[in-house]
Amino acid sequence: MKAMLDLLPVGIGVAVVAAVTWFLLDRNIGLGKWVLAALLLAHGWVHLMFVFPIPEAAPATAGGLAYPFDMGRSWLIANVGFEVALVRGLGIVVMIVTFAGFSLAALATVGWVVPAGWWAGLVLGSAATSTLLLLLFFSPALLVGFAINAALWWLVAASVWMPVAARPGLGAG
Repeated sequence: MKAMLDLLPVGIGVAVVAAVTWFLLDRNIGLGKWVLAALLLAHGWVHLMFVFPIPEAAPATAGGLAYPFDMGRSWLIANVGFEVALVRGLGIVVMIVTFAGFSLAALATVGWVVPAGWWAGLVLGSAATSTLLLLLFFSPALLVGFAINAALWWLVAASVWMPVAARPGLGAG
């Protein structure tokens, strides 16, 4: 329960950003797709933190939570007994796929280079690999990432928004 309370300010911030993004997208304000693209790219970038060493000065976050981006802390190592190198290798592959997927989804969101028709698959696939990575290296501090992935799945599954060029019967826009 303490972990949830410690994450409350971050969760509120994420909810506010999501609400503003949804407001822009729902009203078809052009800035909305750019904000969503930036958020997709940022969400992908955060996953790259798993490859960096744990900062010496921050063994725990300000709320007392352990540094969450630690590939050496996986339950596959501690509870199942898998080799650290194997788990780290798997984590790096999943991390790269997640980052690449969210980067491509961001480009599809704004219609640059990547076809808008790929958008839904890229968002769903990237959220799925993100969730896999978060499950492999679970930490209570990563709960916000699970919530972001759930929101992205909802955005696609509910068909509440998609790039204009990906909408049936509409051209590029």
